[in-house]
Amino acid sequence: MSDVRMSRRSVLTALGALGAAAALPPTAAADPARRAPAVHSGGRRVAVLGGGMAGLTAAHELIERGFEVTVFEPTALGGKARSIPSPGTAAGGRLDLPGEHGFRFFPGFYQHIPDTMRRIPFPGNPNGVFDNLVAGHGFRMAIPGAPDLTAPASIAPLRFDVYDPLSLQESLSAAFSLGGAIPPHELSVFMRKLVMFLTSSIERRNTEWENETWAQTLESDGKSKGYREILVTALTRQLVAARPQTVSTRTTGIMGQAFVWNAMGTVPDYGHLDRLLSAPTNEAWIDPWAQLLRDLGVRFEMGWAAEALEISGGCITGARMVDRSGNRRRAEADWFVAAMPAERAVGLWSPEVLALDPHLEAMNALQTDWMVGIQYFLRRPTPIAPGHVAYLGSPWALTSISQAQFWRSDFAQRYGDGSAQDCLSVDISDWDTPGILYGKTAKECTAEEIAREVWAQMDACLEDGSGSIDENDIVSWFLDPGIHWGASGIVNDTPLLINTAGSLTNRPEAHTAIPNLFLAGDYVRTDIDLATMEGANESARAAVGALLQTAGSPATPPALYRLYEPPELEPLRRIDADRHRAGLPHLLA
Repeated sequence: MSDVRMSRRSVLTALGALGAAAALPPTAAADPARRAPAVHSGGRRVAVLGGGMAGLTAAHELIERGFEVTVFEPTALGGKARSIPSPGTAAGGRLDLPGEHGFRFFPGFYQHIPDTMRRIPFPGNPNGVFDNLVAGHGFRMAIPGAPDLTAPASIAPLRFDVYDPLSLQESLSAAFSLGGAIPPHELSVFMRKLVMFLTSSIERRNTEWENETWAQTLESDGKSKGYREILVTALTRQLVAARPQTVSTRTTGIMGQAFVWNAMGTVPDYGHLDRLLSAPTNEAWIDPWAQLLRDLGVRFEMGWAAEALEISGGCITGARMVDRSGNRRRAEADWFVAAMPAERAVGLWSPEVLALDPHLEAMNALQTDWMVGIQYFLRRPTPIAPGHVAYLGSPWALTSISQAQFWRSDFAQRYGDGSAQDCLSVDISDWDTPGILYGKTAKECTAEEIAREVWAQMDACLEDGSGSIDENDIVSWFLDPGIHWGASGIVNDTPLLINTAGSLTNRPEAHTAIPNLFLAGDYVRTDIDLATMEGANESARAAVGALLQTAGSPATPPALYRLYEPPELEPLRRIDADRHRAGLPHLLA
């Protein structure tokens, strides 16, 4: 057994190189008591309820393994990942201006999505749709009334076998100093907390860190504005679209390590940290994907949403479907994959369903928040940065990307009426803080007020004399149609799941206790532990793998990848595991 009495000084020395990363715990083990029995059946019909990222992935993996697949989708294929034409903006044979729910971002540590992309043919691309990913080479942090901070999309590689601990700590501290925006004594707090997370055992991460918020972990009260806005808020609101006061440290730490190892080039299999598509999402990815699935035999039933599940003999025997006009039909299949968002899936958990799998009721405790995009179509190219921009200190936690610089086609020739030459796509991550123009939250504003307020907040952050943006350049703007106004006020049809502290226990596994019901969505327990396209893709692969096993299929299950965890830290994690079992705190606590 490891020596739990190892000195604090020796551990501090061993950890000096590792202060700027966070650990990646594996997915929590499934509860064997809830695992459904094998159902060896010759039935090959699968109903996939939802055609978003998870549903398309499940259909892809199943059709390749000889199943008969029907996808039922109420709105549009691709879900929140799709691009959305701005209606009535096309002229002269061009396409409508390209709107979207929010810009697409493909970190280099994504592995499931790239694997899927390589299997989708695209004219002229040896690696299919994957070759439509292009790199962003810089990241800009714009701060009102202060100099901007810029960073390349990669930093010096980290090699455990070359650098001594002191040199490593100094290099990582410099990388996180952000040009002096963080006082050194506060940066040391941040480093120590992340070192603690990085070297914590799985047991400690899944208990203590899971039940503590990011703001609590970083002791944000009383710290400087730079510390609170960059290390506490920006890492959550702009990168994981969550509130530091509610998101679990476990989730933030998992993503933190992934970004750090990716930026440092530590993992050879990881790609460029900041990747985007070379065209609107549907053109570059979703449409070719849907065509491939049709060619392989997948049937798409558009306009139909699952309303209820029918049960007999402990299994799902059918799904009652409804369209927008209120017409109903029955979907029959041998296997069912529920691939809709969590807030819609819980509507299917009737008393009869919960009697067979009581754990599904815990999904009612999962929480969502708003992260919605708005696009500004501009008269001139406006490359604010060669990558993403975070508007630190903006009340609505804005991030943006100037897209035309990454798209292969001539924007003005392909879209709109020829007057727009760029698309500035902005994500709004905070809908509950008053803005600077109207003094209202985004939820209290009209669509026009949202457009003006977002622009004002960006302009305030970019007041550096460069004239980065000019409101006279705006041809038009497009707000995600998932946002609309009704009798009771503003409504968001596409909220985002957030991993609040303590919520891991409420997230289900891909296979339910009902033998022929499987779950695919970013709320399912996965290694990536965040509501992302990657998490949705990974969950669908897990659902298909479980379906194959339950059906007794000889087909090879879909590949599942794990985020990198440095093997050099395993001895230290074992030490902490011993301390955790003994009821002792982390050595750095």
